[in-house]
Amino acid sequence: MMKKDNFSESNGLMNTIVGKDTVITGTLDVKGALRVDGTCKGKVICSDCVTVGASGLVEAEIEAESAIIAGRMVGNVTTTERIELQAKCEMEGDLKTKSLVIEEGASFCGGCNMKGAPPNLGFLAPQDKQAEPVSTKETE
Repeated sequence: MMKKDNFSESNGLMNTIVGKDTVITGTLDVKGALRVDGTCKGKVICSDCVTVGASGLVEAEIEAESAIIAGRMVGNVTTTERIELQAKCEMEGDLKTKSLVIEEGASFCGGCNMKGAPPNLGFLAPQDKQAEPVSTKETE
């Protein structure tokens, strides 16, 4: 018997589990929560939470409501709510989300865009919003 508290995703139910020795290549379109303890390559579309377990390897683009990364993730992750990078995860790719949690010890190489705002990279001069665009159109 499984305890519900083992799967703390949004509704408490784990609809789809990719087992440790399983390799899936292609597009996964999952209604409900998804946990990956094996390998997924391609694209993952999920209506709830995607969890990449400690033994999981995902080489894919993820689109979901939320994501919890504990294993290895290579690819971009886009969520409507939250992304959590747990302490021993290895994340390579860009993140787009409303809320981001990065635990101490997580490895993250990529960019992050929150709330649809353009990234502030710190080393670029801010754009002057009042400046008129320069026209290269020749007048007759």
